[in-house]
Amino acid sequence: MVIATRTLRVPADLERLADVRHFVREAAASADAPIDCLDDLVQAVDEAATNAVVHGYRGDRGELDVAVGFDGERFVVTIEDGAPPFDPTSWPEPDLSVPPERRKPGGMGVHLIRAATDELTWQPRPGGGNILRLIRARTKRQEED
Repeated sequence: MVIATRTLRVPADLERLADVRHFVREAAASADAPIDCLDDLVQAVDEAATNAVVHGYRGDRGELDVAVGFDGERFVVTIEDGAPPFDPTSWPEPDLSVPPERRKPGGMGVHLIRAATDELTWQPRPGGGNILRLIRARTKRQEED
């Protein structure tokens, strides 16, 4: 059960992403999120919101609804938009064997979201759009082998 939910609605505009980052940072900080958890949440939300604005709305007018909830153990950030449906959970992992200087710009957003969260879920929004949930445990994450 998620408690302590805060919500924010902003126009889907790159200039409003700073507001989204600030909102998530403040909401998580008010629940005493450790700095690494807080930084991961802000990074993941920034990538997800940027993708919705740039690749989802593609310059069309729309809104982003962001909710931050905390259940004592996990933060759950929900981002809803009215852009065409896109399931990032089905997006393939990038080929990390290619050196960064040889990669095309972009294409790493979903990878960064996955790396910064413990769970990523997507569902189509009733009436059109997307509902993306980013879940991050409050505790420090284990380093991968």
